[in-house]
Amino acid sequence: MVLSNSLPDATHMSSTHADLKPPREPKWPTHNAPRAWFLTCANSPIGISLCRSLLAHGDYVTAGVQPVEFERHEDRSADFKEFLEEVGTQQEKETWRARLRVVALDVRVVGQCQSAVAEAVQSFGRIDVLFCCHSEVVVGTVEELSQSARTLTLVHDVWETNFFGPVNIIKAALPIFRSKKNGHIVLLTAITGHLGTPGLSMFCASQWAIEGYCDSLAYEIAPFNIKMTIVQPNLEVNVLTHKITSAPPMAAYAEETNPAPLSRNILSGILDRLEGTSEPTAGDQLHSEEVKSLYPPLSRTMKERLVAETVHAVAAVGGHDNPPARHIVGFEGVASVKEKLKTVSEELEDFVECSSAVDIEKQDDSGEQVRSITIPS
Repeated sequence: MVLSNSLPDATHMSSTHADLKPPREPKWPTHNAPRAWFLTCANSPIGISLCRSLLAHGDYVTAGVQPVEFERHEDRSADFKEFLEEVGTQQEKETWRARLRVVALDVRVVGQCQSAVAEAVQSFGRIDVLFCCHSEVVVGTVEELSQSARTLTLVHDVWETNFFGPVNIIKAALPIFRSKKNGHIVLLTAITGHLGTPGLSMFCASQWAIEGYCDSLAYEIAPFNIKMTIVQPNLEVNVLTHKITSAPPMAAYAEETNPAPLSRNILSGILDRLEGTSEPTAGDQLHSEEVKSLYPPLSRTMKERLVAETVHAVAAVGGHDNPPARHIVGFEGVASVKEKLKTVSEELEDFVECSSAVDIEKQDDSGEQVRSITIPS
């Protein structure tokens, strides 16, 4: 694959690659020059679809791919390998080949993050947009994830991927952004950054944690003209496009005896209805007495439809001059978060009413200390 050492100017790009711009509406925001993207999980459904869209738009892409997934999990890497073959063999995609760089990247390894960022800069001269989109899902209640050393390891693993992974790659890219006094970090989480979900406690906790980290980071990097955006699609966008690992269920939380709408049962029902499932079904694996991992068996069409809205949102805000600090994708997600915030607002009003009641000590006419309670009207 032929690689460019630097980005051509905007005039050259507009004349050479005008035919690559997608004809359909809505159009993306205009840019003075093509953007250089870095994707941390390019072999995911979101990563593949975004790569196609960005290359068609005239942008440059460094595509991070986890070696273990690419080499050992055929069901996970098949679509990305097909994409690479398409780019490598079709003559009309020749300009894509010059603007795509695939790098090995395990975000849990600091050294790989640093070398991947260095390779991206060496290939394209800079990074404009860092898109953190790698996550894993662990299914299990708090007690189910505390049963053994193996299940406790699952907790550690999900935090290494969902929290420390983005932290590692962001820290590797920050010196590049600061030196250019320009950059945009886009973090993909989910509405679970606002909403707790029974049976996904550790996934939700890691999402809340990385969002808090990035909210704080945004203030620190603003003086360097580095922007931060958190993109929150519906829960299923992340859950159904990455690896799902399930802890062994406990009888106390079985559907027959526990009325809580646990994610295990919901996901099991969804997986059993997907195309391409075989015996034992994907849903059954979530009820196994052993720790089981799987990639949801979605067809290519289902993947593309599932991620389409999120991909368009990321492509639209990435590298924008005035991007939102937080973007919730989809009407259902917005409605869910608004309902949650409404509940929180009501709780705050109750809290103010209660906490404003205060004990005040004062003296009566005889000089005795008298305790009275004052409650605001």
